Amino acid sequence: MSQTSILRRADQEGVATLTLSAPGNRNALSLLMIDSLIVALTEIDRDPAIHVVVIAGEGPALSAGHDLKEIQGHRNDEDRGAAYFEKLMLRCAELMRGITELTKPVIAAVEGVATAAGCQLVAACDLAIAGEAARFALPGVNIGLFCSTPLVAVGRAVSRKAAMEMALTGDMIDAGRAERLGLVNRVVPEGRALAEAQALAARIAARSGAVVALGKRAFQRQIETSLAEAYRIASEAMIENLALADSAEGIAAFVEKRAPVWSDR
Repeated sequence: MSQTSILRRADQEGVATLTLSAPGNRNALSLLMIDSLIVALTEIDRDPAIHVVVIAGEGPALSAGHDLKEIQGHRNDEDRGAAYFEKLMLRCAELMRGITELTKPVIAAVEGVATAAGCQLVAACDLAIAGEAARFALPGVNIGLFCSTPLVAVGRAVSRKAAMEMALTGDMIDAGRAERLGLVNRVVPEGRALAEAQALAARIAARSGAVVALGKRAFQRQIETSLAEAYRIASEAMIENLALADSAEGIAAFVEKRAPVWSDR
């Protein structure tokens, strides 16, 4: 398979939709899929026409996690898979960090299952919309592979106790519980997750790209720091924001009771 055959990109009015297109193996995060996502997100980050990203999956899953057949196959390597395992985990971590560090908001549209690294993918996104039938799990413990890396993202999206319960039991949770835990923003009728995610993305894309990028970066920097450091980071971001042309335009438009005209500067 090639990168273009397992990951589709469609752009519309400032929104890039990336669709994982390997439904035969439930859009597993194989090394090729991970690399494809990294390449696509890197291109999007450099594309001034794109303001928001939506990640969706074709078929019955957003993603069922790492490709276990691929993992097992590499146990036959001369080093019993050691080099492959290291590359897989480092590249997956690069992908998840890249989503967090991307200058543009990323929204997950979840239908079907999102498990293990697939659940990690949802948690790494800035926002997530789930169809009513969506289900989530960190089931690695059931097959002798504790979901340590998925817990990095999931443990930052939900409470520590909720994250540990998911990882220690491997139990599947439904969309309603995922919403209550904070793993997803909202639940919509089955089959509507992508449309709702794209509608939300369009609303965000209508804002100043420069302002949104600055705000996302500041939030991600301050959220894991001490209170004093968080306020220092956020205050610096506000000062930088006030210096933007779009800040002057937005405030002027509010005072003058008109729609702002963004320049993304």
